[in-house]
Amino acid sequence: MFQQYAEFALTEFGPLAHSWVTFSDLDGVLHEAQGADHHSLLQNILQLNKKIHQFYHQNFPGNGRRLSVGLTGRDEATLSQLKGSTTVDFLSVVIDYSCTSSANFALELKELQISSRNLPILIYKLAVHDCSHNDPEPLGDLFNVLRNDGQNIIGCDMEDVLVKLEMQDTPVSDTAQFRSMEEFGTSYEKILHKFGSQPTEERDLFLTKAFPVDFQWATSTESFKVEGAWAVEGKGESIWDRFGHEGKVFNNQTADTASDSYRKVDIDVYLLRGLGVKTYQFSISWARVFPSGHRDSQSHEGALYYDNLINALVKSGIQPVVTLYHWDLPQALQDNGGWTNPSIVEAFKDYADFCFSRFGDRVKNWNTFSSPWVVSHAGYGTGEHAPGVKDYVTASYQVTHNILKSHAEAWHVYNDNYRKTQGGKVGIALNSDWAQPTNADNSEDVAAAERYLQFMLGWFAHPIFIDGDYPAVLKTQIEKKRNECPGSVPAVIPTFTAEEKARIKGTSDFFGLNHYTSRLVSSSVGGCNPGPEGVGDFQAKVDPSWPATASDWIYSVPEGLRFLLKYIKTEYLTAHNVPIYITGNGMPTEYSVDTLNDSSRIEYMRGYINEALKAIDQDGVDVQRFTVQSLMDGFEGNQGYSERFGLHLVNFEDGYRPRTPKQSAYFFAQIIEQNGFVSCTQDNFEGLKISQTRRSSPLPPSEVPSASKVVWEKFTPQKKFDRQMYHYGHFPQDFSWGVSSSAYQIEGGWNEDGKGPSVWDTFTQKPGSGIPGNASGNYACDSYNRLDEDLYMLRGLNVKSYRFSLSWSRIFPNGRRESLNQKGVDYYNRLIDGLLANKINPMVTIYHWDLPQALQDIGGWQNVDMIDFFNDYCDFCFATFGNRVKFWMTMNDPQGVAWLGYGTGKIPPNIKDPGTAPYEVAHNLIKAHAKAYHTYDDKYRVSQGGVVSIALNAEWVEPKDINVPREIVAADRAMQFQAGWFAHPIFKNGDYPEAMKAQVLVKSELQGRSQSRLPSFTEEEKNYIKGTADMFCVNHYTTRTVTHVTGAISPPSYQNDWDYVEEEIVDQPATPIGFTRAVSFGIRRLLNWIKEEYGDPDIYVTESSVSTPRDFTWDDVDRVFFYKTYMDEALKAYELDGVSVKGYATYLMDSFQFFYGYIFGFGLHHVDFTNPHRPRTPKFSAHVYYNIMQNNGFPLTEDEKMIYGEFKKDFICSSATASYPIQGAWRADGKGLSIWDKFTHTPGKIFEHDTGDVACNSYNKMDDDIAALKKVKVSHYRFSVSWPRVLPDGTTKNINQAGLNYYQRLLDALLAANIQPQVTLYHWDLPQALQDVGGWENETIIERFRDYADVLFQNLGPKVKLWITFNEPFIITVLGHVQGAHAPGFNDRPDTLPYIVSHNIIKAHAEAWHVYNDKYRASQKGMVSITVNSDWAEPRNPYKQEDYDAARSLVEFYLGWYAHPIFNGDYSPVVKKSVLEQSLAGGLTKSRLPEFTPEEIKRINGTYDYFGLNHYCSVLAFPVDYGTTQHFEADRGVVVISDRTWLESGSVWLRMTPFGLRRLLRFIKNEYRNPPIIITENGVSENGPVDLNDVHRKYFYEQYINQVLKAYLLDGVNIIGYTAWSLLDNLEWAVGYTERFGLFYVNHSDPDLPRTPKASVSFYSSIISCNGFPDPVSGPPECWNPEPEATSEPIPAINDVSFLGLKLSAEEAATGLNATFALLIVSVTRAVGLTVGLFLLKRRSKRD
Repeated sequence: MFQQYAEFALTEFGPLAHSWVTFSDLDGVLHEAQGADHHSLLQNILQLNKKIHQFYHQNFPGNGRRLSVGLTGRDEATLSQLKGSTTVDFLSVVIDYSCTSSANFALELKELQISSRNLPILIYKLAVHDCSHNDPEPLGDLFNVLRNDGQNIIGCDMEDVLVKLEMQDTPVSDTAQFRSMEEFGTSYEKILHKFGSQPTEERDLFLTKAFPVDFQWATSTESFKVEGAWAVEGKGESIWDRFGHEGKVFNNQTADTASDSYRKVDIDVYLLRGLGVKTYQFSISWARVFPSGHRDSQSHEGALYYDNLINALVKSGIQPVVTLYHWDLPQALQDNGGWTNPSIVEAFKDYADFCFSRFGDRVKNWNTFSSPWVVSHAGYGTGEHAPGVKDYVTASYQVTHNILKSHAEAWHVYNDNYRKTQGGKVGIALNSDWAQPTNADNSEDVAAAERYLQFMLGWFAHPIFIDGDYPAVLKTQIEKKRNECPGSVPAVIPTFTAEEKARIKGTSDFFGLNHYTSRLVSSSVGGCNPGPEGVGDFQAKVDPSWPATASDWIYSVPEGLRFLLKYIKTEYLTAHNVPIYITGNGMPTEYSVDTLNDSSRIEYMRGYINEALKAIDQDGVDVQRFTVQSLMDGFEGNQGYSERFGLHLVNFEDGYRPRTPKQSAYFFAQIIEQNGFVSCTQDNFEGLKISQTRRSSPLPPSEVPSASKVVWEKFTPQKKFDRQMYHYGHFPQDFSWGVSSSAYQIEGGWNEDGKGPSVWDTFTQKPGSGIPGNASGNYACDSYNRLDEDLYMLRGLNVKSYRFSLSWSRIFPNGRRESLNQKGVDYYNRLIDGLLANKINPMVTIYHWDLPQALQDIGGWQNVDMIDFFNDYCDFCFATFGNRVKFWMTMNDPQGVAWLGYGTGKIPPNIKDPGTAPYEVAHNLIKAHAKAYHTYDDKYRVSQGGVVSIALNAEWVEPKDINVPREIVAADRAMQFQAGWFAHPIFKNGDYPEAMKAQVLVKSELQGRSQSRLPSFTEEEKNYIKGTADMFCVNHYTTRTVTHVTGAISPPSYQNDWDYVEEEIVDQPATPIGFTRAVSFGIRRLLNWIKEEYGDPDIYVTESSVSTPRDFTWDDVDRVFFYKTYMDEALKAYELDGVSVKGYATYLMDSFQFFYGYIFGFGLHHVDFTNPHRPRTPKFSAHVYYNIMQNNGFPLTEDEKMIYGEFKKDFICSSATASYPIQGAWRADGKGLSIWDKFTHTPGKIFEHDTGDVACNSYNKMDDDIAALKKVKVSHYRFSVSWPRVLPDGTTKNINQAGLNYYQRLLDALLAANIQPQVTLYHWDLPQALQDVGGWENETIIERFRDYADVLFQNLGPKVKLWITFNEPFIITVLGHVQGAHAPGFNDRPDTLPYIVSHNIIKAHAEAWHVYNDKYRASQKGMVSITVNSDWAEPRNPYKQEDYDAARSLVEFYLGWYAHPIFNGDYSPVVKKSVLEQSLAGGLTKSRLPEFTPEEIKRINGTYDYFGLNHYCSVLAFPVDYGTTQHFEADRGVVVISDRTWLESGSVWLRMTPFGLRRLLRFIKNEYRNPPIIITENGVSENGPVDLNDVHRKYFYEQYINQVLKAYLLDGVNIIGYTAWSLLDNLEWAVGYTERFGLFYVNHSDPDLPRTPKASVSFYSSIISCNGFPDPVSGPPECWNPEPEATSEPIPAINDVSFLGLKLSAEEAATGLNATFALLIVSVTRAVGLTVGLFLLKRRSKRD
């Protein structure tokens, strides 16, 4: 009965009221039913209420309609039944209010809200008692409780209040309060009223407060905007890839490379550390993980990229927030309708499931979608965004429908399968403007503005946070338009089923908000126009007074954020109370304006962040995160790169895509540090604890030469192989990784805030200082004014320590305490406190060359009073900073001060007195240091617990000849004159080294002096000086050789006193600064020398870096090589030699480099000195150094780890030779001339005038060769047939039977020895007769080669099962027909000839294969293929996509040029594209690369039975632009270099890189469908003196063959054989016999040419016997039984060779040959600089 009554009442009167109560007093109903079962009755009533509730909402849908049941306030039983129920929309309660206790009333309301899970409350009846009508105050208290936003009161019965408190006597202000309680409107109207009634001054007042303690600061990026690598490693095409490629983006820009973040995980995480954020929001590219959009296309590499990114974030303490979808749908899904196709819901669900399962163990915050409104509106409505669909009538609404269902399904997947184990949150990030009515007093404008919000935000938020369905106003408007526009309906909205609504409702653990701007909205008549404004009957515009941005849709209206947050809380989070995360907020600037000084962005951020703070602090909104968009500039959708949202500038014109912090980045970092807008005052920092080093007792003086000469005796005789061997290991756990700087070099502010002039200030102000560009340190890096920027870099690097120096004249302007400058002290206090706040240990140098000019005016360091002045300065520093600084260096490089400042006058104070002043100055410096040390020791050490030392510069020296005693003495003397000058007194006996004292005394006597120019210390001074250092701090850069000489007597000079001269070590890498080569091995020897010389002290390397030219900016690969080699040598000193190395520091940033000014950079960061803001950009080296620090050294890589196991059964183990290099008998038995016969007899072509006339005489020493093969235990032997030996004129007209008989005998001998032959038809020795008619350029050669192959197949085929048609066609083509380094020696047509030659070779191969296939395969059952050679290429800079592209191009031009037509059909797309583009650039109308006809493609494709591969080494590749040059090298567009950590060999082009072979094998597997692969050549060379104990070759074979085993066992590569090059030391083509690859040494000076096994023979034979590498854990296997290693025997050294008529060393001749070819190329290509040309051609094939 009651249900019928209720349904009737609701039907009749429902439209007239928005709030209904079924039972006003449920407790009363229960009480009246005496004797009934109260529990059952309650259940029945609640069930009845549920049915009425359902009826009401089904018939009256829409936001704002409510139904409930009335309760007594404390009815716990009923509340527990209603808790979590969906049968009531609010609580209707009867409650008491006592005027004596408003707090209890507020508490009771709060408990009601908690019990009901934050339902809105209607106080149906308020009973007031304990009140006095004379006291109106309780009324105010009551109103305050009711108006509290946190209470969520939607109405209150005021009858009892009016009666009992006699309202007519209440003051007007309280009446106004009461009136405000009556005005209950929509959430939007409440917001307008709340803020509209607030005074403007109060509303706009800047809030100076902090955010909650646990507030999350974040920044963000989106995958398609930053990642680039659009088609890399299997990534599928996305809709934005397609959109850009179709020219639909500004200026035809694309996201192909974007910000290159796919290659820059380390770099992007560096930026995040620099900012100090603890949260980073990024999106996953669906097409990168699932290229087709479905799981069956999963990309391992794509998922691995996100693994690496997430791991890097977690490692840096940054929480990843992952967005599953930010607009970049896989194009494959779009091709099936994209978001309009309902099947996408299941696809997205599966994609989300994969992401949760793969990454959810580390990711605890997920956004399913970001700004889905933009997808629906711009992607499928207006078509302005990808996929460019213009259908706002149907598609836009269908897209939203499917996105909402996809979101819900993803949320449920997480909720059901992952939440319990992973404990994360899943939500959605919705974008919305704030809508302000144009006229707030116009109700139609107010309603229109609310519709704007519902059409934008409510479209998605209402279903998720309210009831699972679209907002009523949205549906009403669409229904209205359907009725108004029957012929052209502007919108068709799908409907959700009841089940779908239930599944969507509540599917978010937070409310993610992207907000950027606001709009003024007015009511309008939209007519039948599709789109939000047409359907919604509103019009949006902006206020002209609002600050504009580079985007026409973003205007800065900060207060809109606060209004919107309050609205979201009120509208959406009353029933579903979750926190709000601001997931995106930012603004763009134009690229054309000052890109780094983005003051408009700073003002924007300041305003919006402060409004968020107000929402939290004043409005009670639970905002927990603020995300600034974006971390860096990126590809901004249809605007391309014209708009810049980033905190960091990305230089899109540079292939490296360097990132530079803008001023807004530093502003945001400051906000994060302060957690808002309150200055942090942290005055109680304590310095980081540093372990007290052991202080050794004084040592006796050094002998002459010192006992430390053992260092030379140990290391100098090392073989290059042993010296270069890379060491993997770790430094000690407490190792101090740091960076360094000095005051004058970086601070600037030379005359700011009371600073006094230093000697460097005085020097650089004078014209003609000699410093390049008359540069000065007036501004330098401006670090005095940019402390936050320096701290940013240090945070980004995550260093443990920062070494900086104090400016004496900034603290004491005149050098004395009386002139104390507090502002200078304040600067250093801020610096030290900032370091400690970031857990960075300050390492402070008290004096780094910048003496106050006032002190120099009284004599400077030549004045003994300086000792006391310096001590007082140090005393002040210890007292002022020592509570936080625990690591002190009194001075830096005092030797430089003494010699350069007072001897040569090269640096200030520019005194030129080389004979006396340096010694006087050094004397005073040493005593000043000692006094400062004792001051610390006596006054501060106990309380402060720090350590003190001095930083000395020490370069290492090598004796010119280790076997000459006086050279050892000279080297020792050099070390004592440099390092020992200061170290010997301080670390040993308080006095100068004996070698130095004796040397200066002798020189002084020869000059007629009665006493030495070197001052002497008293015994008291010696005792005072010795031991005044707690550790050894050393600066080191280079190593030189020294040779004893007799120095000049006159004029007196410190340098003439040496009696030695220094020379560069010319085979080590040069640097831009002369006489400063990068000699890495020197630092290990120096560290050992310090250990031996000074009693094993703790050693800190306090400076070490290398210069690069300023124009190298950030891509500083030379510095990377420097770090990798120098630091590894330091690691060797620590781990292998037991040296106590405790720390390493390098330059933080480029700076004023004293007498070099700014022309060189030494830093990890590039500083743009042309920009007044001195922007700092991390270089390549910064990220390499970071990784070294994080790894604490160089851990053993996976590449370097050995694997144990066996190859497949019947694995081919072989060794190889070729006919011309070994056979000799060049005119014997009817053999015709080959092109190599002619080439080697042409003067100047071959080193040492060598020829193959006799070679190894294998034509006559077959038995010796067979014996050698048997000794190696090979299963196969690869050799080549000499075409002119079989067909002297190259044709079948004249078959030389003697030649065929030779090969028949060889085959018989091999088979008799149980060795299978592998026969190469052509290994470069073309009959000269064929060359005379055009050779490989003449198409007739295809037929000639086919006929030649036919002869061999017919005559030799029954005994041969493995055939190779061509060996290394790349070498034939490029070295023979481009460079001219090989026969036939052509270099005149590098633009076309190589392509003609290759074209014919490929067709000739195919014809030979078909001959075998058609005529012989059935009977002979052999296999025929081609052998291609290829290096593997790695990017020179692994953070740079264009270097990856260059590496790929290199491999394609090596391998793919030939393999692609044969294995895949036609030339590689990379090769075709490259040659075509370069041809067109040169003005041609078509490509210079010939085309195959369809018939030829068909005939060539598949002409293989296996893949023959020759491989020796890997290279580092990077691109170079040759302009319009028409040349093969220009087509390839790649330059290659080698990593200096790779082991050298006897060939300049070959560095040992085992890892590359495995990677190349994987490449072949993936590119060519895993064919059977035989490695047909692989080996290493030596040159110079003969050593049969070829340890380098054993190492080479062990490492390379193990990589082959890894490829087989781990990668599934179908590898079936391996061949070692070569069996014998033979003629290595253009380098003659100077380079030796053989397993057997052949003595070519012995007419008998004996074959002598090297140690590698038994090693290789053991691998063959074991068919791999047996696990040593199982004990010595029987198969592994190498014979005793060969020993060296007195064999003539191959030292000097003849080249171009000159007698040169082998190495010099190789350099000369390379330079000759480089100059040839340069002359042809014109535009290519000499340096680039040398780079290009330095890298030769193994044959060069």
